Amino acid sequence: MARFRNKKKNKAFVKPVVRKPTVDHVTGDRIPKSFVFSRGKLPGSLRQLQMDLRKLMLPHTALKLKEKKRNNLKDFLNISGPMGVTHFLILSKTESSPYLRVARTPQGPTLTFKIHEYSLAVDVAHSQARPRCPPDLFKNPPLIVLSGFGTGEQHLKLTTIMFQNIFPSIDINTVKLSSCQRIVLLNYDKDTKLIDFRHYSIRLQPLGVSRRIRKFVLNHQVPDLRSLQDVSDFVTKAGYGSESEVDDEAATVDLASDLGRVNRASTKSAVKLQEIGPRMTLQLIKVEEGLCSGGVIFSEYGSSGAAKNQEEG
Repeated sequence: MARFRNKKKNKAFVKPVVRKPTVDHVTGDRIPKSFVFSRGKLPGSLRQLQMDLRKLMLPHTALKLKEKKRNNLKDFLNISGPMGVTHFLILSKTESSPYLRVARTPQGPTLTFKIHEYSLAVDVAHSQARPRCPPDLFKNPPLIVLSGFGTGEQHLKLTTIMFQNIFPSIDINTVKLSSCQRIVLLNYDKDTKLIDFRHYSIRLQPLGVSRRIRKFVLNHQVPDLRSLQDVSDFVTKAGYGSESEVDDEAATVDLASDLGRVNRASTKSAVKLQEIGPRMTLQLIKVEEGLCSGGVIFSEYGSSGAAKNQEEG
C-alpha cells in the first residue's frame, strides 16, 4: 500500500527571548537604565554632548543607540519595556536655545531644562594639564550628589527624586570602594534658579608618599638610577611629601580596606576630584505629569508662557 508523505515540515518552536529588567542583588530594586537620544536635528556640538551624556550614564545605557529621522517617541517607548529602560534623556534645539528633557518611562513625569551653557568632555580635558581617564572609569555607575534643592518647593522635590532614581542606589555597608570612581554633582542656586551640572572622577592619593614613589609602585617600571650613588638616594630625592599633597583634614579619609597598590588599609588618603565633563548650566522651566505630555505641574513662565512651552516641546 502506497504511503503518503506529509509535505509539511515540522518546524521547531523557538520561544522568544525577553530581556528582564536587571535587579540589584543587594537592595532588590530595579536597576535604572536609560536611553539618551535627540528629537529633531542637532548641530555638531550638541551631537557630541549627546555622546558625552551617554558615556556619563554608563554602564546602564545604550552607548551605540541608533536613531533614524522617522523614529518617534513611541518607537523608543516600545523597545524600552523589554530592555528594562526606566528613563529617557532627550536633547532638542530651537532657534533660541538647546533643551534637555529627563523623563520617567512609561508614564512620566517629564522635566524640561533649558541649557544656558555647556562644555564638552573634550574641552574640559584640553583645559587640564594632566587629564585623567582610566580605561575602567566607566565600568560602574557614578554616585549622585544634590546640593541646594532642599527649599521645600514641589518642583525641586520632583527634580531631586528624578535624579536620585536615575542612577542605581548604593548600600554603604556592602559597596566596594573600588567601584566608586565617578561622581555627578548638581548644585542649585536659589537666587539665579540655575543648576550647575558637573561630572568628576574620584581619586585617592596616599598622604606622605611622593609622586615618584607612587609611579614606581603603580607602573612596575625600573627607575633610572644612573645619576645616583645608591638606591637610598632615590628615596631621599623623592622625599616623603609632595607639593601636590592635600593636608586639609576635611579632604582625607581613613581606609577600612586596601584599595589598589598604594592605598592601604588603616592609612590616611586624600580624596581628589578631577572634572571629566560634560559640564552644563541648566534651568528647570517645566514639569509635566506624563511622558513629554500631560498636565503642567510647574512652569517657570507661568500661565502666560504657553507659547514658550510649545516652543521647546
